[in-house]
Amino acid sequence: MEAKSHSKSKKTIGDEPPSLQKTKEYENKIKIDDSNWYKISTTETLKRLDSSKELGLKEEEISLRHSKYGKNNLTETKKQSKLVRFLKQFNNSVIYILLVAGVLTLSMHHISDTIVIGIVVLVNALIGYIQENKAENEISKIKQMLVIRTTVIRNGERFDIDASELVPGDIVYLEAGDNVPADIRILEANNLKIQESVLTGEADSVQKDEKTLIGKVATSDQTNMAFASTSITNGDMIGIVVATGDYTEIGKINQSINNVKQQKTPLIISINNLGKYISYAIVLTAILLFIFGVLFDIYEIPVLLLSVVTMVVGSIPEGLPAITSVILAIGVQNMAKKNSIVKNLPSVETLGSVNIIGTDKTGTLTKNEMTIKDIITENDRYIVTGDGYSPDGEIKKVEGREDLLNNKSNSKLYIEGDLKKLILIGALANDATLNQENGKWSINGEPTDGCFLTLCKKADLDTSDFVEIDKIPFDSDFKYMAKIVDLDESRYLVVKGAPDSLMDIILNSNSEFNQIYWKKKMTWLAKQGKRVVAVAYKKISKDINEIEHNLLEKDLQLVGLVGIMDPPKEEVIDAILQARNAGVKIKMITGDHPETAAEIARRIQLSDDNNVITGPQLDKLTDDELKFIIQDYDIFARATPENKLRIVKAYQANNLVTAMTGDGVNDAPALKQADIGISMGIKGTDVAKESSDMVLADDNFSTIVDAIKEGRRVYDNIKKTIKFLLPTSIAEGLIVLISIILNNPLPLEPVQLLWINMVSAVTISFAFVFEPAESNIMSKNPRHKNENIIKKQDTVRILYVAILIASLGLGINQHLLSVGVNHNIASTVTLNIIVFCKIFYLFNIRNDSSAISKNFFTNKIAFLVVGILIALQMCITYIPQMHSIFRTTSVEMQNWLYPLYCGFIVFSIVEIEKILSFKLRKIR
Repeated sequence: MEAKSHSKSKKTIGDEPPSLQKTKEYENKIKIDDSNWYKISTTETLKRLDSSKELGLKEEEISLRHSKYGKNNLTETKKQSKLVRFLKQFNNSVIYILLVAGVLTLSMHHISDTIVIGIVVLVNALIGYIQENKAENEISKIKQMLVIRTTVIRNGERFDIDASELVPGDIVYLEAGDNVPADIRILEANNLKIQESVLTGEADSVQKDEKTLIGKVATSDQTNMAFASTSITNGDMIGIVVATGDYTEIGKINQSINNVKQQKTPLIISINNLGKYISYAIVLTAILLFIFGVLFDIYEIPVLLLSVVTMVVGSIPEGLPAITSVILAIGVQNMAKKNSIVKNLPSVETLGSVNIIGTDKTGTLTKNEMTIKDIITENDRYIVTGDGYSPDGEIKKVEGREDLLNNKSNSKLYIEGDLKKLILIGALANDATLNQENGKWSINGEPTDGCFLTLCKKADLDTSDFVEIDKIPFDSDFKYMAKIVDLDESRYLVVKGAPDSLMDIILNSNSEFNQIYWKKKMTWLAKQGKRVVAVAYKKISKDINEIEHNLLEKDLQLVGLVGIMDPPKEEVIDAILQARNAGVKIKMITGDHPETAAEIARRIQLSDDNNVITGPQLDKLTDDELKFIIQDYDIFARATPENKLRIVKAYQANNLVTAMTGDGVNDAPALKQADIGISMGIKGTDVAKESSDMVLADDNFSTIVDAIKEGRRVYDNIKKTIKFLLPTSIAEGLIVLISIILNNPLPLEPVQLLWINMVSAVTISFAFVFEPAESNIMSKNPRHKNENIIKKQDTVRILYVAILIASLGLGINQHLLSVGVNHNIASTVTLNIIVFCKIFYLFNIRNDSSAISKNFFTNKIAFLVVGILIALQMCITYIPQMHSIFRTTSVEMQNWLYPLYCGFIVFSIVEIEKILSFKLRKIR
């Protein structure tokens, strides 16, 4: 038996399915999960991935790799279903109590009360659900980050396939205009440039080649790799796929987003705490009241239970969730009109409490339009006015600042005079084009090239007579580009590039070259944060038709240097000033050189100090050390995406509400971590938009400041709404509570209390939706993150107003009953007293200062809703069908004097309290 068993066992191992054997061979043969492909030679890469540059993969290999690595797609974050989002609207302590009250009224067969409570709960949920859906629909759904089709070589044939079908080991061919479909080790490159801003945040394209790199190299410096979601801007390449889908760099970032926990907004925290405390107080009071009623045998148990439910229903501000959602929703709509698309309602208010805005530089604070600002020749220095690619501006000598271009009518300007030479050479040693469309100037090509074309336009110089013969495109190894051009009967070599490289070339053949002078000028420009480019040329023989690098090695003349800067957007300076006045600190986070970042910060008046720290310096700090020093710095230069996430966490660790801007895939974790993540609508990637709370439709930094103002207005109006609703809710609870304790009939029915709290409260609270921002709203510091929405002085007013309204309601009710008025009439009058006290109190609460001021008529909607509410009170008082539902009845006209008198009393007492409080604060 043992031998047979052993033999059977051997047979089982030997007879494994061919597919399983192949898979094991495949896994043993190749090593795909290697993150350091840039260190591996092209030959070794092909060997490891068992592929051929000429033939590509075989069909059976493709199938096996598909089974292991799946489709070349990013895993999308699982969305909440519509049902879950709807049910989330019920996750509120106030709603819980209402639901319990609804169950109790149903068990006691008070069906009308149950129906009204159910409608109130449902309306609250629907308002929140509809508004969140509406806001979410403003954002385009996340799109697939990989291209649709790509060219591959498989089984020795070249053809196009769906990019989702790519597997590691595939040989792909890409050219200018293509998006990179996966992470690819470059095997062959021809003048290849790749735009990697979605990963690195930097606008300039990166020169790429196939050369193997040594040592540990950051993603942004891996010049032999092409990464998924980047795009080819120049040249072409053949490469081998080394990672697909979630294994790519973009895939790793996408996965890391899911590990970032979404932050609760300050408003949600504050309102949740308020609702929790109100709920605790109501439930505790209800329990004690029920025990008191049972012990002293005040009512029959069913009557007592209904009375307690009535007290609970009256005390809960049912209208608060609904009106809060409406205020937030209107805030969302207002922001959308100003190019801020907010994805969830509470984020509107969070903007108002922001302490820190972390922002990138390029394209957000600056135009992302490189502009030549300085020109230095051997004998002169010039400044250039105007910003961006628009050719509006002048070139002026520093001494006297006179206009130099006084010969614009000449149609043929030869290369003579260092200034004209420099301008023309810069425009000719160029691969970009300058275009105007719909009044807006833009470039097609590299920003550094584009700024020379703009300079040429400003000088009104004509390059149409020049003929290009041959060129060397810019190469990161040589750091220059060169062209052979013809003008009339002469031929020239024109060169533009890095000053150090060109100076070294010139010095090798010209010992008299004044390198000290030019180095000094180069350093001076660089310290101002400007990118420095050198321009050189030489006259050559007409026989030379092809350009080689050795052609530059003799007789090259340096014409001059230019200082280039990405200018700040005009509106940014004013926006930053507004933010600073509002106590909001702006922090620049950029991959640029510290000097460049500091100069831009100075120009936009980022802060008084503009202290700089670099990414490598941050890397040396522990999280605790970073938390301790983070507030000392305004500029984070040479920063990586990992630095950005740590910076956000460090500010949050200091209990500061932090907003973060971003547009690339690399920004997504920081955007999700931030209290408010802000992505760019025009240049932002879909992953960045999906991870953010707000999208700037115009990519304009000043839009953020407008959003902060709107957020503060929204918060103030929600706070006013709460201060408005709580006194009457407490007053209603007190009326019932005192009536039970005194063993008197209840002045108000549960459905009447729901009418007051939901219908009348929501109607009149709607006035706060349109309450304009106070004039000093952007001169206040942000409120503290943990600040309670209701302060001690607010609590005092809420309590005394509640007691005042309850006293007036009970007093008039008892008075009417004592003179023989019918209970239903007394109850209807009491209901109207509370509603009219609300109306008068509305005008108290609209302004912290006196209600009788120039601001009295600023909110026309307030008068409209008062009119609507009075009409509704007439309906509930005089329409018979309303009588049967709400147990009201018609009253004589003189009975309307009671609500008017009581409202006026409340208004007058609150105004007196305001005056006294103001004088007391002044004395202190």
